[in-house]
Amino acid sequence: MREPDPRTLDAWRRHLGREPDPNALLAELTAGSLPEAFHATAMAGPDQPALDVDGVKRTHGELDEAAGRYAAYLRELGVRRGDVVLFSAPSSMAMIEAYLGILRAGATVLLANPAYTKSELRHLVGHSGASAAVVADPVFATAAELAEELPGLELVIDAVVPEPPGLEPLPVERTGSDEVAFLAYTSGTTGRPKAVPLTHANALSSMRAVMLAWRWSADDVMVHSLPLFHQHGLGGVTATLLSGARGVIGAKFDPDAICETIERERGTVLLAVPAMYERFVASEAFRAKRLASLRLLVSGSAPLSPAMAARVEELVGQIPLERYGTTESGLDVSNLYDGPRKPGSVGLPFPGIEMAVVDGEAQPVADGDEGEIVVRGPQVFAGYRDNEEATAESFYQGGWFRTGDIGRIDPADGFLSITGRAKELIITGGLNVYPREIELALEESPEVVRAAVVGVPSARWGEEVVAAVVRAPGTDLSEDALIAFAGERLAPYKRPKRVVFLEEFPVNHMGKVIRSELTKLVSE
Repeated sequence: MREPDPRTLDAWRRHLGREPDPNALLAELTAGSLPEAFHATAMAGPDQPALDVDGVKRTHGELDEAAGRYAAYLRELGVRRGDVVLFSAPSSMAMIEAYLGILRAGATVLLANPAYTKSELRHLVGHSGASAAVVADPVFATAAELAEELPGLELVIDAVVPEPPGLEPLPVERTGSDEVAFLAYTSGTTGRPKAVPLTHANALSSMRAVMLAWRWSADDVMVHSLPLFHQHGLGGVTATLLSGARGVIGAKFDPDAICETIERERGTVLLAVPAMYERFVASEAFRAKRLASLRLLVSGSAPLSPAMAARVEELVGQIPLERYGTTESGLDVSNLYDGPRKPGSVGLPFPGIEMAVVDGEAQPVADGDEGEIVVRGPQVFAGYRDNEEATAESFYQGGWFRTGDIGRIDPADGFLSITGRAKELIITGGLNVYPREIELALEESPEVVRAAVVGVPSARWGEEVVAAVVRAPGTDLSEDALIAFAGERLAPYKRPKRVVFLEEFPVNHMGKVIRSELTKLVSE
């Protein structure tokens, strides 16, 4: 690999607590595949407790056997290595076993939110070429309808119905680290979501870097109630199965219940998003200061305000550790486990990742100046599927991925702070919302001339989706009617919380909406 610059090596040293060997580190991060790594951990301690989802418990060995049986079931039904499998189900132990089975069968997992509408699922299936869907209610009926409409979708399999008895577990097969494990979807501001192929090496290097930096070990007890259809929640499962640790997961978020779980199970690692911390600090159980077993609280998926970080520290005795990443590049930057942790900063690049802040010519800016955040390393994907133009626009020479986020590096310690989002991404309740997707849905209404969507600060959600709309002449479209219209096309978290009707939008000389001014208008 390229020899990292001195500042990057220093960042890795500070994360690891030791002198890094770049070549050995790269090999350690990328070796093998997810099924091979999970299997190796299970064989080392098959009787060790692994996961507890709402009281349903499995050891590492039991999960490994369940993955093998489900993989054999999928093969028997016709799922082949390399097939794309749409996977959508509420959080449960059965969902995890099905997910592990899809990977063991050598297929590519296409995660989808169970709240997606038929229109959203149709796009994912059609664009991805998914040949099978492993789904549960409320998605099962919709997937069955899509199978009738889309000839490529050949199988619809119930994720929570046990596979037929008598099947021998499918052995772990040799899988290349460069084979695609996940197909994720993301979007900018210009149209439909783009397909992001993530290899086993991408996924493993991202999570292994986290585990090294955060001292994750077999002794840990991870607790969270993040949705498992999202990479944040699924990442906690991955770390647990890679390390031989134990994880306790709640399918629905209840701050008091999570606190009781931490106290009862002697939880050591808590994963949450800022919207959850807002509810935690209002919880009597959280404020009772009975969480002494926690060695690490993590906050991600959205910015955590310094005021909230200070409030959590006051109640629990430590500042939540913030980290930063993207769909395309995995987890990239983190505050230090051993400190310092700086509220409002996301810290230093994880081991294996190089990070820089550059200008429009891809040249590094001076520390303290703002620029676009770029990263490169084994966590970073190779390019969008079937979209050479978007790929070319997203990389600078030398393999530097353009995150589209704006940041600056503190001259005093090299820590990165995020100061803006060039791609106009809205993060609400820890979930990504892309304005143009919402605008396109709203503009399907004949009563809407134009729509523009922005994120407005929210104490509950971090940001809430607000739509500015220009009505068609002679119409009297109401806010409730338009939100109901959006509800037929968009998952609940994407729907506007408010609609503001305007006569015209603030635009520049090219007719492009000036979103900073629009945000002020809809916030008044």
